[in-house]
Amino acid sequence: MNRAMPVWRSMLFLPAHVEKFVAKAHTRGADACILDLEDSVPLDQKAEARAMVAAGAETIAAHNVGVLVRVNNDADNLNADLEAVVHPKLVAIVLPKVNDAGIVEAVSAKLDTLEKKLGLSIGHTLIIAQIEDVRALPNLDHIAASSSRLLGMSLGSEDFSASACMAPIPETLFAPNQMVTFACRRAGILPFGFPASIADYSDAEAFARTVKLASQMGFVGAFCIHPSQAVMLNEGFSPSADDIEHAQGLLAAFKTASEEGRGAFAYKGKMVDPPVVARAEELLRRADAIANR
Repeated sequence: MNRAMPVWRSMLFLPAHVEKFVAKAHTRGADACILDLEDSVPLDQKAEARAMVAAGAETIAAHNVGVLVRVNNDADNLNADLEAVVHPKLVAIVLPKVNDAGIVEAVSAKLDTLEKKLGLSIGHTLIIAQIEDVRALPNLDHIAASSSRLLGMSLGSEDFSASACMAPIPETLFAPNQMVTFACRRAGILPFGFPASIADYSDAEAFARTVKLASQMGFVGAFCIHPSQAVMLNEGFSPSADDIEHAQGLLAAFKTASEEGRGAFAYKGKMVDPPVVARAEELLRRADAIANR
């Protein structure tokens, strides 16, 4: 990908057809907002919702909040959604129910045509693939490498759990989420998500623990359905001041050790070798990216 990846720790779903939610989107604390045309929009209001996306995108983008749209992945709505939502202020499409690379390739080709028609640069509109079925798991690497537009992937906890006939709890969701993370890292795209149900936002302490675990697993951000989740996602996916101070001190000690010809050294009671140094460097790169949003 020849452009900087956006830093989205939190991406808040909003029903695209509810104007009062869209008007206040920028006050909710999320790095980005997803104008939803899928699950939160009744079937008889799909056309109305897609017609409101362009104005909603303008409203949200005016406040320096990233704009995404989740489209419907079905024969009756997908093309109409894409034709209605491609816009200069739209950064990415969230494509649900992705089971194989073919659908990503088809949507990418459609976006080529629409961008050309609108005078946008080819590749302007990115894609995040939602993995929502056990049938997708063997295809994760092919999906992750299917298009230069693909920014990242995320496991849809509720739909995936239903397809696996399991409860959407951390114990069952850990393994498929880790599989998504590994596939993203192999392809050089971003892993989004956390190993828990997106629908459970009432227990703040449990959600904060889940986000911390997600960060430790390698996720960089996640979707959410409530503003309270956005605040916790922003905090959980950001290096703390203590983390930054520790990484800076470790790298300073590494520089000294390198000048003295030592490949491994002790720092604050722990041995440090190249993988530990690499993690510290990545933490500081992420901290800089967040600070420069």
